Amino acid sequence: MDSESNHQHDVVSSQSLVDETIVRTLTTLSLPTLPFDLIPEILSRLSFTKKHFQLSTASLVHTLTVSSDKYVLKSYPLDSVFTNVTTNPISELQFPLNVYFVGSCNGILCFFEEDCHKGFVRFQLWNPSIRKFKELLPLQQPHTHYLFLYGFSHDPITNNYKMVVVLRGHGNFVDNHEVKVHTLGTNCWKSIQNIPFGCVALQISGKFVSGTLNWLVAKEYDNKIQIFSLDLGSETYKEVLLPREVDASTLHSQLHSQLGVLRDCLCMVFGYDVWVMKEYKNKESWSKLFTISHIPDLPTYYGIIKVLHIFEDGQVLLDSTNGYTWKLIFYNSRDGTYKFTEFEFRCEVCVESLISPCF
Repeated sequence: MDSESNHQHDVVSSQSLVDETIVRTLTTLSLPTLPFDLIPEILSRLSFTKKHFQLSTASLVHTLTVSSDKYVLKSYPLDSVFTNVTTNPISELQFPLNVYFVGSCNGILCFFEEDCHKGFVRFQLWNPSIRKFKELLPLQQPHTHYLFLYGFSHDPITNNYKMVVVLRGHGNFVDNHEVKVHTLGTNCWKSIQNIPFGCVALQISGKFVSGTLNWLVAKEYDNKIQIFSLDLGSETYKEVLLPREVDASTLHSQLHSQLGVLRDCLCMVFGYDVWVMKEYKNKESWSKLFTISHIPDLPTYYGIIKVLHIFEDGQVLLDSTNGYTWKLIFYNSRDGTYKFTEFEFRCEVCVESLISPCF
C-alpha cells in the first residue's frame, strides 16, 4: 500500500515537474507562427494558463488617459516606469468617457459603464497580454438606486470569476441596498444576502485576496473605519480586524486610508504608515512595512496615496492623487528617498497572465 502511494506521489511530482518545465520553456521561447487570436484559445484548453499564472513574475503597468473625446488605456511592461518609455505599449484599448476602472484579478482588468438613461450598468473585461475583450451581461439598475460598492474576483472553489455589485437606495435606511453577483458563463445576476450592517463607502472598489473581496468602509453608527470581506465561495461576510496600533475613530483616518494588494497579501495605507497582513484574516499577522516620509515636492492637496507595487530592492511604486490628476512616484522604503516618474496618469499594476476572460 505504501509503495503504491509512493508510486502515485512520484507520478504526480513528475507530472508537475514536466508541466513546470513546459511552461518555463514556452514562456522563454517564441511561439509558433500561428494567428495571434488562436494561441490563447489553444492554451486555455490546457493546464498551461493556470501554471503560467502561478509561475509568472512579470507585471504590467496600465495607464488611463483622456484623448479627445475618449479614454485610452495603454499597457506597458512594469520596467517602463524606470525608463519612462511610453512609446510602445504592448496593447491599447479605447473607451467612451463614461467608463470607469473597477479593478483587476489574475491579469484581467475590469471596467464599468453606467447608462443612467436606460437604467443599466455594463461591465467589461480585458486581458491586455492576450488582447481579449468581453462584455458581461448588463445589470439593471433601478432609478431609485446607485452603485455603492463593486468588485471583480475569482472563486477558487468553482474556479470561475464573479462580478459583485452593491446597489444602494437613495435615503438613509440601513437595509436599503441589494447585493448582486454575476458568475462568468451564466446569463443572470443573482441576489445574495445583504451586508449585515449600515456603512459609508470609503473605497468603493473591493480588493481581491485569498478568495475574498475586501472593502474599506466607515460604520454608520460610530463612524469607525472597518474592513469587511465577502467570501466568494460561501457568499458570507466577515470583518477583517485592523492592526492594534491603528486608531480607527478619527476623521483623519477616514481621509487618509487605502486598501491595496502587495505580493498577494492585503495591504493598507493608514495615514503614511503602510501595513501588510501576511496571513489573511489573522489580526496578529499585520506588520508595518514602512512609513512614508514627507515628500516636499508633492503638493499638499495630493492627499490619497496608494501603494501599487514593491520591488525586491525595497523600491516602492506610489500613486498619489487629488482626485483629478495623478503623480507616480518611486519611493525607497529603506532610506526615504524618492523620485517622480513622467507617468502623470491614473495607473494600475497587475500580474501578466494568459487567462482569457471569454468564458
